[in-house]
Amino acid sequence: MDAGDIEDGRRRWQERYDASRRREADFSTLSGVAVDPVYGPRAGGDPGFERIGWPGEFPYTRGLYPGGYRGRAWTIRQFSGFGNARQTNERYKMLLAAGGGGLSVAFDMPTLMGRDSDDPRALGEVGHCGVAIDSAVDMDVLFDGIPLGEITTSMTISGPAVPIFCMYVVAAERQGFRPAELDGTLQTDIFKEYIAQKEWLFAPEPHLRLIGDLMEHCAAEIPRYKPLSVSGYHIREAGSTAAQELAYTLADGFAYVELGLSRGLDVNAFASGLSFFFDAHIDFFEEVAKFRAARRIWARWLRDVYAATSEKALWLRFHTQTAGVSLTAQQPDNNVVRTAIEALAAVLGGTNSLHTNALDEVLALPSEKAAEIALRTQQVIMEETGVMNVADPLGGSWYVEALTDRLEAEAEQIFTRIKEMGDGAPPFEMTSGILRGIEGGYFMAEIADAAFAYQRRLEKGEKKIVGVNCHTGTIEEPLEVLRVGHEVERDQKQVLADRRAHRDQAAVDEALTQMIQTARTDQNMIPAMLDAARAEATLGEICDTLRSEWGGYSEPACF
Repeated sequence: MDAGDIEDGRRRWQERYDASRRREADFSTLSGVAVDPVYGPRAGGDPGFERIGWPGEFPYTRGLYPGGYRGRAWTIRQFSGFGNARQTNERYKMLLAAGGGGLSVAFDMPTLMGRDSDDPRALGEVGHCGVAIDSAVDMDVLFDGIPLGEITTSMTISGPAVPIFCMYVVAAERQGFRPAELDGTLQTDIFKEYIAQKEWLFAPEPHLRLIGDLMEHCAAEIPRYKPLSVSGYHIREAGSTAAQELAYTLADGFAYVELGLSRGLDVNAFASGLSFFFDAHIDFFEEVAKFRAARRIWARWLRDVYAATSEKALWLRFHTQTAGVSLTAQQPDNNVVRTAIEALAAVLGGTNSLHTNALDEVLALPSEKAAEIALRTQQVIMEETGVMNVADPLGGSWYVEALTDRLEAEAEQIFTRIKEMGDGAPPFEMTSGILRGIEGGYFMAEIADAAFAYQRRLEKGEKKIVGVNCHTGTIEEPLEVLRVGHEVERDQKQVLADRRAHRDQAAVDEALTQMIQTARTDQNMIPAMLDAARAEATLGEICDTLRSEWGGYSEPACF
């Protein structure tokens, strides 16, 4: 069939479509992108096959590996943490026994903010949105009976990520493992905190200093561990569109590449240690396209802008979590369906690891039953659906390829805008633009506008959520949810007081003093921070010591 035949067919279809009946509905993606009624070969001719390629070949649109999941399934990595370290340890053992392939640690709010459990600002928050970690001893308990040298562990924390990682390394040492044996991922992505999640300790520059130190230390001492997972998840959960999530996340990733280059690191070595963390939202095809576009953009930029030559440096490896914001308190059993659809989108987009949310997470921390259903959701997709049999089964779909191209084009426009805001010279343009964008409130304003636009469409009924603004009748019964009792906070504070009373305070003081002295030089801070963790300095003590040196940070007002 030649181009003329295709155009004749398109005209015939258009005439029949124009005369056909159409229902009243919002024909757009979740992000507000208008969707054509049908997709086919493009009027001006389709782009060359090299835009798509084969799985395992540049530009990796169709996946990093030639056989997709035929060679290796994605890692089932369930995000979990609540109460104290002992309670979370028991949940981890349950997940591993049920077939989980790796651990992903959720921390409570005081820990995420670098505060100890007995800090007055921690009142009422200890153990509620994750596990409370105050010192290396809590890490010992958290991973008791779980050999850290034999399992991969992801830790979702950014502001105090470096001292938390040091406590993790100390716990591994106490189990008898060398740091070089450790494998896993630390989030550490401070840019997304200023953009979306708001859990920072100081201004951007000191955080970047710590991240650079960690990158150097891991490259030299812990080569299997990935010190930085660039997160778009929290950007999307804050209300961004799919294109914004894609662009802001990759822009942050480019800035961290620039950070590594500024430290004199070899891009071919350190870029392969970067990983990514994306949201899998409910708009199925848009999400599949987003993941495919992300791989293609990253590979092209690493090769053409940052001069990477090794294949692994061009690979965008990513973890996915199903969308927390898509879950509803109304008719919560429907959340099982939403999570399954989102998980399938992540799989068909080629995710390397996956967390599936539990049906009750919109109300409380997951119960054991809900956590098991979330785990089984992945296992049903993995074992029963056949989606692992073919690499990139949606590749070549006119709709998916068109969405992939559109998201890529939108992301490139955003990259240009970010670089224009900065004043950096190549190859450090992206870092400068992101810093200026944070200072000027650019990212916050753009996400707020996107969230407001979606909320208006929801309130007008243009977008539907089952059980919320349509199909609201139900026969459901009240859901029993997991509650973290006040005794967790009380006991954690008592344990912390006992540890302080029985440790060598002189050793703690000396280690913290040495850490500050190192901070005033250009030496790498990781060895000094490891010594502070070994001395049983608490997370709050380490972070407060750094705050006293570097000061705090307040974001600009944005109206």
